[in-house]
Amino acid sequence: MLLELQGVDKHYGAVHALKTMDLSTEPGSIGLLGPNGAGKSTLLKILLGLVKPTAGSVRVLGEDPTQRSLELRQRIGYMPENDCYIAKLDAVDTCAYAGELCGLPPAEARQRANAVLEYTGLGDKRYLKVQAYSTGQRQRVKLAQALVHDPDLLLLDEPTNGLDPQGRDEMLTLIKQLPERRGCSVILSSHLLRDVEAVCERVIVLAEGELIHHGGIDAMQGKDSDYYQVRTKGTAEAKTLREALEAGGCQALLDLDSGMLQVRVPPGEDADAIFRVALDANVQVRHLERRKASFEDAFLDVLAQRKSAAS
Repeated sequence: MLLELQGVDKHYGAVHALKTMDLSTEPGSIGLLGPNGAGKSTLLKILLGLVKPTAGSVRVLGEDPTQRSLELRQRIGYMPENDCYIAKLDAVDTCAYAGELCGLPPAEARQRANAVLEYTGLGDKRYLKVQAYSTGQRQRVKLAQALVHDPDLLLLDEPTNGLDPQGRDEMLTLIKQLPERRGCSVILSSHLLRDVEAVCERVIVLAEGELIHHGGIDAMQGKDSDYYQVRTKGTAEAKTLREALEAGGCQALLDLDSGMLQVRVPPGEDADAIFRVALDANVQVRHLERRKASFEDAFLDVLAQRKSAAS
């Protein structure tokens, strides 16, 4: 297994960062999602062996990071969210130094640094000082230094942070190719759902330190959908229908620009529920179409179910 966690707890004083987490997952491309304060950063630090859990057991790539953290880090690449370069070093020296820290001999580290910078699109700029790079180029250097020792597992923390749309797409393309081209597993921690959906096959969702979902993205979205797009005669009628739908137990969001309602009916109901509410509210429905739940819908639904269960 890629990860095996049993009863993992982590306290920072009075703060309960992770709560009795049980998780077992196979190699692959995995998204790590959750609101701010969900425990994502704490989980990454535990997987790296930088932080010890207060209770429970952890195995990463079959190893215990609390006992063999240095050996394990030779098999893990880590791309942090914030810049982590040494001033006045060029990209080759930066990546070669990261390789030596992971146990590579100096000559091999430098050879691999050149190769991995070529792979990330910085071959012609590898002798420039990293501090003079653009945001996108610094992100690529961070990815390169995480790959230089050919890790079995790559931990990426907000890898598209600060990138423009083109740079973001290029970074995601590089990441998506990694499992096939370099044979490594990827755990991508991000607050951008579109990034995770573009790259990952499975997701781990945390909320307030608890594991609330783990599984495939397709399974999370589901084959059947109880979401509908609804258009009325005008914005005023759309607002009236939204209020009536919510009073009737539906979830309804109104896009004021398009005038389109996004409606989710209660379990076991279908489009007839929307028509009944519209008839009672004396609102004319001009368009109704069933649609598959988006990944964002599914993610918000998982959080809503957890909140409902907690209350």
